[in-house]
Amino acid sequence: MHARTCLVSFLLFIIAAPVFAADTPPSSMATAREFAECVGCPQMVAIPGGKFLMGSPASEPGRFDSEGPQHVVAVKAFALGKTDVSSKQFLAFLADTGYQPKPCNKTLNLGWQQAGRGLAYPPSENEPPDWPAVCLDHKDALAYVAWLNTQVKAEHPTLAARTGPYRLPSEAEWEYAARAGSNTARWWGEAIGSGNANCNGCGSQWDNRILAPVDAFKPNLFGLYGLMGNDWDWTADCWHPSYVDAPKDGGAWATSARGGGDCARHVIRGGAWNNVPIFVRSASRNGAADDGGEYDYSSLAGFRVARDLP
Repeated sequence: MHARTCLVSFLLFIIAAPVFAADTPPSSMATAREFAECVGCPQMVAIPGGKFLMGSPASEPGRFDSEGPQHVVAVKAFALGKTDVSSKQFLAFLADTGYQPKPCNKTLNLGWQQAGRGLAYPPSENEPPDWPAVCLDHKDALAYVAWLNTQVKAEHPTLAARTGPYRLPSEAEWEYAARAGSNTARWWGEAIGSGNANCNGCGSQWDNRILAPVDAFKPNLFGLYGLMGNDWDWTADCWHPSYVDAPKDGGAWATSARGGGDCARHVIRGGAWNNVPIFVRSASRNGAADDGGEYDYSSLAGFRVARDLP
């Protein structure tokens, strides 16, 4: 059977598969729903569609006004990267294309180095290949996604007429995936606890010092690693200071019906290794400049890819 036909059949199977019970081991969920479409492609996890309450209640400790009003969103089935794109994966993109990201700190010239001849280097000396790729602006993330689509199309020619299927997730998809059926501040509960994530006060060995590997902590019930803490994730949505007029179909939000929305900034999610725990919540959100002009965010921002499903 043609590889593309096999892939579609597999995806249709996992979309139609029953939702796992809460006591199902996360590793079993991930194994049943995982796929990768090319050599070096990110490992993806198929996420079943459903409805959820997006945002946070006024009673949630650490809540910001931008997290409301809460609203019900219906999300279609999609796939999301099992982890953030890693340093190794981003270096493969740079080496193949010669793409040169701008430094995220011009004063220190902190950024990805493109030497040419298929040689590229990460921002930190001797950076582990399993760290999340950070020090990236929104355009860098989109450039990687465009390259990934060319790689997948080369392996699956029937996709040639499409611009996708890979993209950045919408922030609704991101929160839906991060919650994994929970309605608490974090997928593991209300409190930050200890050893669940990497932040300034998360109780991990990396706290407020350094990045952790993309799979350093246990996965949530969708089988996804590292959505909380470590590094911020870029999403496809333009920044809005509240959810007034927000779409309810799970799609990315450009401008609102009233003309609002700052598309020079995009939503980032999840919090980073140097943030205090109030930023490491499923509903926490912020807006960062697309051009990486804000050092505190751009130097800590990475991403994971999403994929449309048949």
